[in-house]
Amino acid sequence: MSTTETAIASAEAHSAHNYHPLPVVVATADGAWMTDVEGRRYLDMLAGYSALNFGHGNRRLIDAARAQLERVTLTSRAFHHDRFADFCTRLAELCGMEMVLPMNTGAEAVETAVKTARKWGYRVKGVPDGMAKIIVASDNFHGRTTTIVSFSTDHEARADFGPYTPGFEIVPYGDLTALREAMTENTVAVLLEPIQGEAGVLVPPPGYLPGVRELTRERNVLFVADEIQSGLGRTGKTFACEHEGVVPDMYVLGKALGGGVVPVSAVVSSAAVLGIYRPGEHGSTFGGNPLACAVALEVVAMLRTGEYQQRAAELGEHLHQELGLLVGGGAVEAVRGRGLWAGVDIDPGRGTGREISERLMDRRVLVKDTHGSTIRIAPPLVISKEDLDWGLEQLREVLRG
Repeated sequence: MSTTETAIASAEAHSAHNYHPLPVVVATADGAWMTDVEGRRYLDMLAGYSALNFGHGNRRLIDAARAQLERVTLTSRAFHHDRFADFCTRLAELCGMEMVLPMNTGAEAVETAVKTARKWGYRVKGVPDGMAKIIVASDNFHGRTTTIVSFSTDHEARADFGPYTPGFEIVPYGDLTALREAMTENTVAVLLEPIQGEAGVLVPPPGYLPGVRELTRERNVLFVADEIQSGLGRTGKTFACEHEGVVPDMYVLGKALGGGVVPVSAVVSSAAVLGIYRPGEHGSTFGGNPLACAVALEVVAMLRTGEYQQRAAELGEHLHQELGLLVGGGAVEAVRGRGLWAGVDIDPGRGTGREISERLMDRRVLVKDTHGSTIRIAPPLVISKEDLDWGLEQLREVLRG
């Protein structure tokens, strides 16, 4: 067997089959390119679901991590460390908020947001104990913990993991009337992705996010924006909510916050919301560790320049212009997205999303399928226009059959 086949066979034999990866085994990576164990180079058009917004092996991030590795990597929150205050301060400033609660993974941050909203509901809004409700949207993807899959409408993510956590109301994404009707005095939060990633990069109708903001403010309900995939430059703005001039009560961040180097996530909000916590009520051994803070501080510094947001906006406009030309020709049914992020619905007659992804892999381009015949395109924000055009040409060739 080849080196690739041997590695895949070993993985299949000794790891749980909770993923179905493309049959490529990556050995090294740099910028927007990855090289496999056979020496073949691939253009990364997925960027770790936005975790690699700044590319593979970004020198600023690697240098920040290396410098911190030589100093201290973990103290636990039992003690202060010298990177923590700066991280919380700079991230709060970037978000226009006041306080930060750091965690590690996106799912942990969503769980933290859920706990925060409930506690705020009981302590501040005055909801009776045990009665708090959080409204979420259908086709959401917020993670895979037992609580989070309890409010998923994805059968694969949810099946066989019950009993499910109560306290959630699911309404159609983009439907303000349904949201309004679902609200009660016990509603403490509305938790939404400003753009639904896993669902196929679904952009809500114009006016939806401002409508959510208005409704939540009227009803004394927290608006929680899950910007784990959509945030930190991906859509051409620091946050996807900015496209409609919306500021939520709480940002949930992850993925790109760790620069593709270490897992870093956070909930960012006002002192009136995050100030409800008392010692011992929530925490994480690794949350806000020195290594994570050092890398995330560099991420925040890079975002403060605005260059990555501008690059995503400019290249994203080009990406959507080129993809738009494919619609209506019998191969592509629809294209959605913002910035360097697109969901492309392939005509099922041309193949499933998985089959299209495999054909692109054969042409040295890596993307990911979702929901049947949809593929997602989300290259690192550092990709060159030339490389982006080359990747799009490979897609055109695949669709020509």
